[in-house]
Amino acid sequence: MEYITVNPPLEKNKILCCQCGVPIEPNVANMCVGCIRTQVDITENIPKQVTIHFCRNCERYFEPPTEWISCTLESRELLSFCLKRLKGLNEVKLVDASFVWTEPHSKRIKVKLTVRAEVMGGAILQQVFIVEYTIANQMCDDCHRSEAQDYWRALVQVRQKAENKKSFYYLEQLILKHKAHENTIGIKPIDGGLDFYYSTEAHGRKMVDFLNSILPCRHQHSKRLISHDIHSNIYNNKYTYSVEIVPISKDSIVCLSKKMTNQLGNISPFCIVNRVTSTIHLIDPNSAQIAEVSSLVYWREPFSAICNPKSLHEYIVMDVEPILDKDRKYFPGQGTISKKHVLADVWVVKASNLGIDDSTIHTRSHLGHILKPGDSVLGYAIGDSNINDVHFEKLSADSIPDVILVKKHYPDRKRRRNWQLKHLNEDLFPYEENDRDYNDFMDDLEEDKEFRQNINIYKSKNVIPVDTDDMEDSGAPHITLEEMLDDLVIDDNENDVEME
Repeated sequence: MEYITVNPPLEKNKILCCQCGVPIEPNVANMCVGCIRTQVDITENIPKQVTIHFCRNCERYFEPPTEWISCTLESRELLSFCLKRLKGLNEVKLVDASFVWTEPHSKRIKVKLTVRAEVMGGAILQQVFIVEYTIANQMCDDCHRSEAQDYWRALVQVRQKAENKKSFYYLEQLILKHKAHENTIGIKPIDGGLDFYYSTEAHGRKMVDFLNSILPCRHQHSKRLISHDIHSNIYNNKYTYSVEIVPISKDSIVCLSKKMTNQLGNISPFCIVNRVTSTIHLIDPNSAQIAEVSSLVYWREPFSAICNPKSLHEYIVMDVEPILDKDRKYFPGQGTISKKHVLADVWVVKASNLGIDDSTIHTRSHLGHILKPGDSVLGYAIGDSNINDVHFEKLSADSIPDVILVKKHYPDRKRRRNWQLKHLNEDLFPYEENDRDYNDFMDDLEEDKEFRQNINIYKSKNVIPVDTDDMEDSGAPHITLEEMLDDLVIDDNENDVEME
């Protein structure tokens, strides 16, 4: 038998380090790693201590030459910002970078870096070191202007000649959803509206365009010269924008002119304001016909509310008789008929006169799908009201209804809301539990699904009992909390509940 001898692997020849004499594998420098590091420092051009500037008011970091950025601690954005502020990093190859934990209030940020570079004619050297960033406080330009007097350059004045604040509550929620207040340097509540202050004219124009897209309004602008440099021909102006929102709110009664009724498909002069978003949504209680009035059409032929929600009276339904389709009157050119409402003849008695004067009042209403004998309903006593309106005075007495019913009323029920809204500032509006305007706005969100789709709703940690009216939603007499959450989408990251 023959045996095959396997030769052992040849050991690599080693040399002695020219500095310390330690056996090493041959390399270009003929030196060990320790001796190379004593001779060459690849991080000598990289500073080990850097100062960065931070604004305590807006919590932003200064990125030269003029930019301020927002970064959270130990985030990718902050790591990228720290590496950009480090000079000499382009001379080496960055292998790894990470944060070293420091106290949040120590005003120190430590970053551990691993770099690699070629030294001594081809030898690759890798080195690990720590850079310490010192945070220095410095006020940014925007915060500096806000602290000084006469700092703003553009002013947007938002006004509405209305008896309630529901339009401003709606405006506040849309500003929060679309983050339209990011460039605002100040918001002040004024009697009848709000004032938004901006540092540049472009930000003020952007806010005006935002208001025109969400609410029916019109605006005017003016400018005032502050200073003028005759050598460089530079003008310093202040710009003021005056925005007027239509003086109409939800559940109000309007009286249209004859020209307007013809434009809206021969709708009745008396209409109920069903919703106010980017357009005015009207519904005719006598025929359930609906129409939309845009901002351009409204300011071309303006009309005002003859009755406001503060003038609502409570009535008791005595009898309801729905009107069949064969008994309704249709004519060519008629506008769209609402499919969510049922037209009916309703006989009601004023709640304050119940037991004293039981004479019933007949009226026609679009609430036939939710009313039944014994229910309570809110409406306007048009026949007993003193109305001062040009279009109303031109109507004949026979065409004026005695009562116009607006919505069903639940006086004995209570609602525990498990949702809430965010607010810009508590000083802008008083959010009290007994604030009627705010509670009416919350009720409008519950009763109108299309209306609350434009607003972010958040889960409430503390469920607060609030006395409110139980509203209808697409014919439903009452909405439970489970049904309210069925058409919501929950975002677990921000605890945000957004509409589908």
